Amino acid sequence: MKRLLVVFKKNHEEVHDSALRTVISVLEDSREAGDIEYRTVARESVSREDFIGPDVVIVLGGDGTLTSIAHSVDDKALVMGVNSHPMKGDGEGSFGFYMGSNAANFSSDLRRVLDGTCVVNVLPRLQAEILTTSGNILRSDPALNDLLVANTHQYQPSKYRIERASDRHNPSLDLRQSSSGMLFSTFLGQGAWFRHAVDIQDSRFPRDEIDDHYLALSRDLPHPSRGGNGSHWAWTNEATILTSDMHRGYVVADGWDEIHFTRGARITVSNDGPKLNLATFDDGIYARVSKWINE
Repeated sequence: MKRLLVVFKKNHEEVHDSALRTVISVLEDSREAGDIEYRTVARESVSREDFIGPDVVIVLGGDGTLTSIAHSVDDKALVMGVNSHPMKGDGEGSFGFYMGSNAANFSSDLRRVLDGTCVVNVLPRLQAEILTTSGNILRSDPALNDLLVANTHQYQPSKYRIERASDRHNPSLDLRQSSSGMLFSTFLGQGAWFRHAVDIQDSRFPRDEIDDHYLALSRDLPHPSRGGNGSHWAWTNEATILTSDMHRGYVVADGWDEIHFTRGARITVSNDGPKLNLATFDDGIYARVSKWINE
């Protein structure tokens, strides 16, 4: 018997309420058959303790719901995204990039999860480790899409020393920068913000690198400093180390919780965070972004 946790988007719109009723009806049938036990929790009420124990976390909503919930999911549970308002021809609804299912297909997709015949995508996540000036170590939430390191006062420049070891694409770095902060993105997360912040529209990445490389960008770096050595933007598998020269800065994972730091803090960013196991039901999730991949 599998233990399931259902986290749903609560906004009292009929389209989401209808999807929730469908999901619960299917789950009740599975519970009565002795296949599962389950609990439902609204996104607004969920706590870290809710994620201790479930084998499967079902997220009902859109991509924003999933990325906010995924922070609390470790690398053992399977995440099943169910789009509660799929996009229609009129543009209404959610595209649901990470959502492998919807209410109409939930019954058959749940059966594949329980039978172990769904596609399990093991996705890397970004994480920042902050060494404070007093020697404390803080870790950000794991980021499925992107992670920002910047001055808390966005009207002031983000000043820092950047260090990174050499890799197959870039030489080593050790220099000082003044930018609008550094934006980091997983391979899959680049469509959320990264490609809107820098012109990499023609860039494609090797298939054998997309699970262990990530993207790094020094935002709004002055034009004379935008070199091709990876100091402006880079595709890398080496950790990026920033030493803050800001009175106060923060790390923000996927646009959610903020972790603050002060001048002298050392921030190490890599994509070595806990992996996320995400279910899909047709192809693997990388098939959705094949245009960015060199096979």
